[in-house]
Amino acid sequence: MNVPPLLGDGQGNYRIQVVGNSGVGKSTLSAYIATKLNVPHISLDALFFGPGWATPSPDEFRERVSAVLTENSKGWVIDGNGIQCATLISDRATDIIWLDLPLWVYLPRLCWRTLLRLLNMIPGCAEGCLETWRDALSTNGIIWFCITHHGYRRRQFGEKLARTSIAKGGNMRRLNEWDGELTVWKAELEDMLRTR
Repeated sequence: MNVPPLLGDGQGNYRIQVVGNSGVGKSTLSAYIATKLNVPHISLDALFFGPGWATPSPDEFRERVSAVLTENSKGWVIDGNGIQCATLISDRATDIIWLDLPLWVYLPRLCWRTLLRLLNMIPGCAEGCLETWRDALSTNGIIWFCITHHGYRRRQFGEKLARTSIAKGGNMRRLNEWDGELTVWKAELEDMLRTR
C-alpha cells in the first residue's frame, strides 16, 4: 500500500497535529510543515500559557483551541499534546504525526534549548513565560518533565497508534528521526507538494 506523506481531507486541506514528548521537536517539525503547506502553525503552549505561566481553566483552554481551529478550518498544523482537549483536536485532524525519538537523541537538544532560553537568546514557549535557572534545574522544570514523561508518552501514543494507525485505516503515523524516517518523510512531502 502506497501511503502519501499526508492524507488531508481529499480536497487539498490539511489539518495536522504533531504530538510527542516535551522537547522532541514538535514545534520545529510543525513550523516546517506549516511553511510547506502555507497554513497557520498553532502552538498549544502559546494558547495555554499566559504571562508569568498563568494557565486557563480547562473549559477556557478548550474554548481557545476550538476558536482557533474553527477560524482556520481549511488547514492548520498544531503542535502539542493538548491532553485537556485531545479529542477536540484529533477529531478534526486529517493527520496525526507522533514524533518518537530516543531520549538520548532529544534530551541534549532540550538542554541546549533551555540554556538558550535562560540566557534570553531565544524566545520562551509562550509570550511572557520566562524560564529561570531554579525552575530549569528543579523537579518542576522542563528537563525533569521530559525525562519522567518519556516512557509515559511512548505508552500513551503507542496505544493510540495501535488503534488509529494509517496501516489500519486511521490517520496517525509515527516518525523517528534517528533511523532516518523523518528525513525520508520530508523528502516524500516535498515530492508530493511538487506534483500537486
